[in-house]
Amino acid sequence: MGLLALACSSSQRSEPEWPPQIPAGFREGTPAPRESSPLPTSSTSSASPASAPTDQAQPTSLAERYAAASPLETFSGKATYYADSLAGNSTASGEPYDPKLHSAAHRKLPFGTVVRVTRQDTGAVTYVRVNDRGPFGSRDRVIDLSRAAAEELEMLRAGVVPVRVEVLDRPR
Repeated sequence: MGLLALACSSSQRSEPEWPPQIPAGFREGTPAPRESSPLPTSSTSSASPASAPTDQAQPTSLAERYAAASPLETFSGKATYYADSLAGNSTASGEPYDPKLHSAAHRKLPFGTVVRVTRQDTGAVTYVRVNDRGPFGSRDRVIDLSRAAAEELEMLRAGVVPVRVEVLDRPR
C-alpha cells in the first residue's frame, strides 16, 4: 500500500526529474556554448567529449592514410565549394554538413569514397570523403568541396577552380 501511494504521489509532481540530461562537455557555472561559437580549444580543458573529432583529426588522418595511395580512377573538371549558409543542413547521405570537415559532393561516386583533389593551377592538394550529391548545374563542375577543403586548396576567393580528382578508396 505504501508503494502505491509513493508511486501516485511521484507521478503528480509538477517539477521535472532531477538531474536533467546534461550535454557532454557541460560544466556547472559556465554558460552553454552557442551553436555559432566554437567550443574552447584549451589544452587544459576536459570539457570537450572524447569522441568529438577535432578540426585537425579527419584531414590529417585522410592525408596520412592516403598520401601514397595509387588512384583507382582519375578525372578532371572544375571544383566549387559549399556556401557557409548550408552548415547544419542534411547531406544526401543523411550526415549534417560541417564546414570544418573535409567532405565533398559528387554526382555518382558512392558515399564514403575517399578522393584526392589537386588544384591544377597551383598544385595544392586536399583529401575528402564523399557524403553528398552534386554539384548541380554546369557539367564541367565535377566536385563540390566543404569550406575546410576549399581553404586547403586556397580557392575561396576564386570560387571555381580547375582540379584533378583521384579516387583512392571506395567503400565495400
